[in-house]
Amino acid sequence: MIEIIIYISIGLILGGIIGWFIGRLKSNITLQEQKKESLENFILLDKKYAILKATSEDLLKKHEEKKQELDNQINNLKNTNHTFFENLTTANAKNNALEEKLITQKEEIKEMSEKFNLEFKNIASEILKDNTKSFTELNETKIKALLNPLGENIKEFKQKVQDVYDKEAKERFSLGEKVKELADKSDQISQDAINLTNALKGEAKTQGNWGEMILENILEKSGLRKNEEYFKEHQLEDEDGNPLKSDVEGKKMRPDFVIKYPDNRNVIIDSKVSLNAFTRYIASDEIETQKKEIQSHVTAIKNHIIALSSKGYDDYDKSLDFVMMFIPSEPAYIAAMQADANLWNYAYDKRILLMNPTNLITSLKLIVDLWKREYQNKNAIAIADRGAKLYDKFVGFVDNLDKIGKHLNNAQNSYHDAYKQLSTGNDNLVTQATKLKELGVKNKKELPLNLVK
Repeated sequence: MIEIIIYISIGLILGGIIGWFIGRLKSNITLQEQKKESLENFILLDKKYAILKATSEDLLKKHEEKKQELDNQINNLKNTNHTFFENLTTANAKNNALEEKLITQKEEIKEMSEKFNLEFKNIASEILKDNTKSFTELNETKIKALLNPLGENIKEFKQKVQDVYDKEAKERFSLGEKVKELADKSDQISQDAINLTNALKGEAKTQGNWGEMILENILEKSGLRKNEEYFKEHQLEDEDGNPLKSDVEGKKMRPDFVIKYPDNRNVIIDSKVSLNAFTRYIASDEIETQKKEIQSHVTAIKNHIIALSSKGYDDYDKSLDFVMMFIPSEPAYIAAMQADANLWNYAYDKRILLMNPTNLITSLKLIVDLWKREYQNKNAIAIADRGAKLYDKFVGFVDNLDKIGKHLNNAQNSYHDAYKQLSTGNDNLVTQATKLKELGVKNKKELPLNLVK
């Protein structure tokens, strides 16, 4: 558009010049002066035209480059937005699928149970209708002998399914109560931490043991099971079962605590940070001393971060990409963060996560929830397997019932045939016996009247 306007402007200028030039030629001014002046004007205008053309081409080129740059940015934003919504849709779909799966499994189990009960009633009803009164007790005895074991299996199966869902509901409730209980006790733990740190001045070994005690107390109350989901002073091993050693120290890798994830990966937690400087900080009333000791406290934490990072726990194949460094005192943790706002990032860059009792409890709650889901999935698999076995048993049971029905029908047909031989038709057994009696056979018993008639 800009280029067209420039060309139109130039055309108008040239048209005016040419008109002016023609008019000049027709005037009475001296021809030589007119030619000279016209030539000079023409050369000047030609230069201006060249400058205007170059300027317009440069502007047009910049306009096209800017337009292309904006188009690229728009396309990138569209692609980013599309990818984000695809990921969001996928995550929502997975979450909805898991919830629908649990609901569907419960409904399928309920429908299967109702279907089994209805089939049993129909089969039993058909069998009872096809049998005579003389076989009723025998039929009931045999059917009960077949139905009772299956009934017990169904009852046991239904009870197990109900127990699974009841247990899940109770665990969810108890988990919420337990998290609340742990959170409520966090303040008490922190207060105990202050009191103990005051009593542990200068005793590094005792401080380490105390940190382990606080950490183990939190783990015990988190819902994780010792030597199942978490381990104390666990020896790290390679795939062949050989003990792993630190590349720097050459010692065996035996961290304070190891927490297992359901996917067999581990979280390593260390609890031996020194709080000597912090105890001196809270014990002092002098501002200068407090400034000095709080900096010493930060330095002690940084030194422990460096030492912990050098052990290479995070290079362990089954370990996550970070190691948790537990600071057992909430005030000590908060004071260090306030004194050095970059302390957390400093540790994170070395693949160390600084944890206080509060955020450790939150992290453990997530791990406990992962284990709950893992056990629920295993229970769902066990239920499906049990259902398949029950269905196979049911098919066998139906086959046996079908065989019983055929045998009962054969027995009833044989009964009717025998009864016909006894009392119907010419020369039946009752007629033959009656004729013998008429011939004078002495008898002590009489045939039933309904047969004689």
